[in-house]
Amino acid sequence: MDWTALYLSLRLAGWTVVILLPLSILAGRFLAYRQFRAKGLVEAVVMLPLVLPPTVFGFYMLLAFGRNSPIGDLWQRVFGHQLVFTFEGLLVASVIFNLSFAIQPAQRGFEAVPVEVREAASCCGLSPWRSLWRVELPLAWPGVLTAMVLVFAHTLGEFGVILMMGGSIPGVTKTIAISIYDRVQGFDMEGAAIMSATLVAISLATITLTYMLSARIGRRLG
Repeated sequence: MDWTALYLSLRLAGWTVVILLPLSILAGRFLAYRQFRAKGLVEAVVMLPLVLPPTVFGFYMLLAFGRNSPIGDLWQRVFGHQLVFTFEGLLVASVIFNLSFAIQPAQRGFEAVPVEVREAASCCGLSPWRSLWRVELPLAWPGVLTAMVLVFAHTLGEFGVILMMGGSIPGVTKTIAISIYDRVQGFDMEGAAIMSATLVAISLATITLTYMLSARIGRRLG
């Protein structure tokens, strides 16, 4: 078991969830309730990472954040090192690549909140923010929870984007998925099998916990 790679993957997945949680709530609520002319285009852009090959997405991330790009050059000037091939670069790419997994389930959760409930909250004098935290979010929480689980599990197993944006630097950008690939390349099938089974176990435990929490929330709301 490559414990350093596993820790790096868990750290990357955890920070991706932390960043995308508030973003999924705000963006999901906005897309669920607002109608505007370019809404279909915005939703299509959000869903684009689902259909693009990860290596293609990683290639464009490399162009967008490389040293010769405006963003990469600004990062180099401010922090003194390049963004690509660093943990920060992996995190940026992971957040962008997981937008569809974070926003769409949250949007569906908010769409399931009855219009009458939101209108009743408004009639009771609740501001939009208080209505969100006290009325809408408790009802839409299963969708938000599903989004975060998908983000966490997807980040753990991501390979193409990570390889393109970060390479395979031990302790810096070498996640467990890349470590599995390296073990297979080195014909260490036993090591690859152990790490693969660990990923399966973590993903299964995470999904099972999500179903249990969703069921408890559903019974409580019922």
